[in-house]
Amino acid sequence: MTRILFWLALAFLVVAAIRSKLKSNSRPPKQQPPVRRAPPKEAETEPMLQCAHCGVHYPASENVPAAGRNYCSAAHAPTA
Repeated sequence: MTRILFWLALAFLVVAAIRSKLKSNSRPPKQQPPVRRAPPKEAETEPMLQCAHCGVHYPASENVPAAGRNYCSAAHAPTA
């Protein structure tokens, strides 16, 4: 008789554990409060120029002006 009660109790505990696990998985997860983030800073950009010799685009800060045109390096600028 004790064996039957043992197996019934064990079966009851297994079923209860499975139902509990299934019930906890079916619940929607708790919503966390939104994280406040600083607004993204706009990147400082500079205009791009195109080399009159090779066509490469480069930042305006690296410009080598010559003969009224823009060049990416002194090697591409015409010599006088």
